[in-house]
Amino acid sequence: MRLSALLIIALTFSAAAVTALVAANFSVTLIEQNSEIDVRDALDEQGMTWAEVEADGLQVTLAGTAPNEVIRFNALSTAGSVVDAARVIDRMEVVSQANVVAPRFSAEILRNDSGVSIIGLIPTTTDREAAIDRFNAMAGDENVADLLEYANYASPEGWEDAFGFAISAMERLPRAKVSVSAGRVEITAISDSAEEKARLENSLRRAAPPGVMLTLDIAAPRPVITPFTLRFQITEEKTGFDACSADTDKASTRIVKAATDAGATGSLRCTVGLGVPSPRWSEAVEKAIKALAEIGGGSVSFADADIALIAAPGTDRGTFDRVIGELETALPDVFALNARLPEEVDPDEGPPEFVATLSPQGDVQLRGRLSDEDLRELADSYAKASFGSDKVYTAARIVEDLPADWPTRVLSGLDALSKLANGSVIVTPSNVRVTGNTGNPDAGTQIATLLAGKLGEGQDYDVAVVYQEKLDPVLGLPTPEECEAQIGNVVSEGKINFEPGSATIDASALGTMDQIAEILGTCGDIALEIQGYTDSQGREEMNLALSQSRAQSVLNELRARRVITGSFVATGFGEENPVASNDTEEGREANRRIEFRLLRPQEDGSTDETALENADNSGDTETPSDTTQESN
Repeated sequence: MRLSALLIIALTFSAAAVTALVAANFSVTLIEQNSEIDVRDALDEQGMTWAEVEADGLQVTLAGTAPNEVIRFNALSTAGSVVDAARVIDRMEVVSQANVVAPRFSAEILRNDSGVSIIGLIPTTTDREAAIDRFNAMAGDENVADLLEYANYASPEGWEDAFGFAISAMERLPRAKVSVSAGRVEITAISDSAEEKARLENSLRRAAPPGVMLTLDIAAPRPVITPFTLRFQITEEKTGFDACSADTDKASTRIVKAATDAGATGSLRCTVGLGVPSPRWSEAVEKAIKALAEIGGGSVSFADADIALIAAPGTDRGTFDRVIGELETALPDVFALNARLPEEVDPDEGPPEFVATLSPQGDVQLRGRLSDEDLRELADSYAKASFGSDKVYTAARIVEDLPADWPTRVLSGLDALSKLANGSVIVTPSNVRVTGNTGNPDAGTQIATLLAGKLGEGQDYDVAVVYQEKLDPVLGLPTPEECEAQIGNVVSEGKINFEPGSATIDASALGTMDQIAEILGTCGDIALEIQGYTDSQGREEMNLALSQSRAQSVLNELRARRVITGSFVATGFGEENPVASNDTEEGREANRRIEFRLLRPQEDGSTDETALENADNSGDTETPSDTTQESN
């Protein structure tokens, strides 16, 4: 009995153990299946269908190839949010680095008085050491902060050109920030003046490699204007500014509007600068211009807070007194008005005057009246110092009873003339008039400021200065002589040939014509003669006609390329002026040619004789008859 009871107990425990084992195995299988299903569903919801999930007991193994490291990490995080992260086994791989898209390469370069800093990501193919050497040459070894990082990828298209140009640009800019990426450079800089800004912009645009997009933001400081000057006049010939200054862009707009309301036309320019005597400057200018327009003519000049209003001779006295009284009352307190109504002068009387002229070639002539011998010597010396000793011719005579301020007026006029490329100055007891051409857009303002400061309060002067781009050295336009030389080089390398016996330009020469047209597009308004020549074969009159037709064909080709040819003439010289012997084929080939020559003024002021003789030859000339030999 006792044995039977022990057996029953043992069998009971065995059955319980088997039952527990089966239950445990079933539970583990259930957990494996649930974990695998839940993790797979979570990954599929995140779009990670590439991931393979396998559960082994409590452990969950992730396999597969992730597109990149970030997505692999996201897969681990997603699985860890479903099961305990400690149960997740990572057996995933990542796509080969060679198949990953290269990062965006860029760099920021900053230069100031403290040195140079450069930060960014560049490819390993870029010569970093050479770049840093150039920065060290700019700022010194101790003043270069190198924060560049490398990435082992090939340089994208346009990167090397952009990066090299960025360094070259920084060498020209002592205070600047340059942002560079593949095919693009952005430059932010500060220049010392408006002229320096224009030079930098011009030189940088010319130096930019083809295919590199360049963005420039170069700021120029506002100039200090002293005295703060403005002059507006209303005459039969002109209504507008000789000089205009404003302290803000808003003030400039207000002043220009007042001038437009008074009848000024065209492009009005008002320089924004520092030195304004009152924040109510634009208000005072606006009221003064309105008063001048109501009077009907004359000029109004501002030199700091001093205002000189000179009415036109013949203005009604009653109108003048009323308008001036109203203006004096309306002006801000700081401004002082000096108004004058000149008496009418008999036009036949001929007031004493001094005249100085400056030719385009730089020659200066001094004529008219001077008060004494000392002033004549002083004016002659002053002119020679300004224009050159061999450029001045003095023919002024000594006259008594000239005004006491005559020396000041004469020397001020010569000073103003020195700021022009060519022109004249006329000094009279009541006026100093400066006219001419300049390549400086601010010359009118500078001359008006000079005369206002030297002539004194209430003195009248006229400034009629014309700005011409071709005279502006900042724009870097070539001189006429440089244009002539450039065209000569093109023609010497690629001769302009014609079809045999005709004036039709051969197709092989059309590229040469394109180059010549491109050069002329940068030369501005120059006087040019297109000269046609032939060899000596054939009749002389036929050769002359053929050379004329060929020169005209070249002129027509330039017109077809949108070259402005109003100052060009086409001239045929036939067999004249051979450059080689006509006894050989090589010599005849050299003599059949087209030349481009400047039309230079003669000493008497006329142009070359050939230009005057052939000024009518701008129309087409019939092609010569077949009797002309084809070799021409």
